[in-house]
Amino acid sequence: MQPASPAPPAAAPASGRAIAILVLAIAGLLCCPLTAPVAWVMGQMELKAVAAGTAPQANQSLAQIGMVLGILGSVLLAFGLLWVFLFGGLAALSVFFHR
Repeated sequence: MQPASPAPPAAAPASGRAIAILVLAIAGLLCCPLTAPVAWVMGQMELKAVAAGTAPQANQSLAQIGMVLGILGSVLLAFGLLWVFLFGGLAALSVFFHR
């Protein structure tokens, strides 16, 4: 009878940084759009750290999801700002010209 082979080492859990990226991205979509670009940049930095080997491999999926949601939130923020400044500015100007 052969001896049982040793169990493979347990994978390192995701770090707090990867979880923070995901939380910032979700907050950027739901309630605080200014956190979306922060999640995007932090996600890029974390993916580079995983590729360099300075961050655990478990961070990769959370960082990717956070980065994609951060990009989506940033696009929505940009459209919102365009809406406010472009159409809101035109609405304010129309008040002065319709007198």
